[in-house]
Amino acid sequence: MSNLSKLIEAINFAAIKHRKQKRKGADGEPYINHPLEVLNLLTGVGNVTDFDVLTAAVLHDTIEDTDTTEKEITELFGNKVSKMVLELTDDQSLPKAERKQLQIEHAPNISDGAKQIKLCDKISNIGDIMENPPDGWSKHRRREYVEWGEQVVAGLRGANVSLEKHFDELADRAHRKFEKM
Repeated sequence: MSNLSKLIEAINFAAIKHRKQKRKGADGEPYINHPLEVLNLLTGVGNVTDFDVLTAAVLHDTIEDTDTTEKEITELFGNKVSKMVLELTDDQSLPKAERKQLQIEHAPNISDGAKQIKLCDKISNIGDIMENPPDGWSKHRRREYVEWGEQVVAGLRGANVSLEKHFDELADRAHRKFEKM
């Protein structure tokens, strides 16, 4: 299977797995838009061309948020992709505060490919928090999310300068926006 075919298969797989899910934002956009945005940021901003990284990006939430298993990802997309997806998967059995703290602690220790995906994930999520926040999220909660995202990204530094710059500019815009609210 060609690299492009594998990526397209991953996009289709993720679309099927996330088909019934919506983003938390008030407009309830289809969840698949998020991994596609992560993919777009990797290629468009980060100039990432490694098809394993791009494939893992599309699949990064499938184990965490759907009934997808590690075995499925490994069999369909290979060990390298599966390893990155696992590096990006939170243990849903843990309390949310602990999961968030573990993201901060684990960020420096994940592979460069996973770091780049995580950077794009945070960019996508903070963009949503700014422009389409979940119902009931106060300015304070939105600001806390951005600050937590900055803590996670501190451990991702060195993986992709262009993505890091993009994140920093977005976080700065978010802080300015929240100050004006």
